[in-house]
Amino acid sequence: MMKILPSILSADFAHLAEEVLDVAHDADLIHVDVMDGHFVPNLSMGAGVIKALKREVAIAQDVHLMVEEPIPLLPQFLDAGADMVSIHVEACRHLHRAVQIIRDGGAKAGVVLNPSTPASALEAIIKDVDYVLVMTVDPGFGGQRFLPSMLDKIKAVRSMINTLKCPVAIEVDGGINEHTLPLCYAAGASLFVAGSGIFSSADRHTAIERLKRSIFKGTGNGS
Repeated sequence: MMKILPSILSADFAHLAEEVLDVAHDADLIHVDVMDGHFVPNLSMGAGVIKALKREVAIAQDVHLMVEEPIPLLPQFLDAGADMVSIHVEACRHLHRAVQIIRDGGAKAGVVLNPSTPASALEAIIKDVDYVLVMTVDPGFGGQRFLPSMLDKIKAVRSMINTLKCPVAIEVDGGINEHTLPLCYAAGASLFVAGSGIFSSADRHTAIERLKRSIFKGTGNGS
């Protein structure tokens, strides 16, 4: 089953709780990008934002940690109430330990691949995670153009999952819209992160519904 995850990186931070409330009835989860200014060239929110939103809005949170060496930071995000936590294979030297910490903390564990990281980097860890996040842009900033070459990587990850018969979902993030979502869906993804395409719309309900319906409109051209 496909799910739409609005990325609050594109929301109005001055009215963040209201922004999340505006999409909560239509979205399946919200996506929270955490950036440290080192692993990616940008800074964003921390565990305090997750905890505050948990008090205000009853919606699950998918937390994407774009940080160097995430293990020391995991307890604070788990304590804040993160429901899903993903970490980059490029940033974590002890992936299995990190995944176990996330699962022991009661959250679903995911691993993330940057565009330049091949699907083969998952071979030692894929049986131990709940989902794989394939970045379809270089991480760090919203509003970037989708990289069509990532479709082959999504297919490769889906093939690996099918061969191993493990219950792992594929999430995609970056340039997701009505044209690119069906392409990713056909390649094997089921979780779709969208930021500016939702929060820049005056009618978020309609924006999310259009994304959901896009899988029935053919594959488009990804442009």
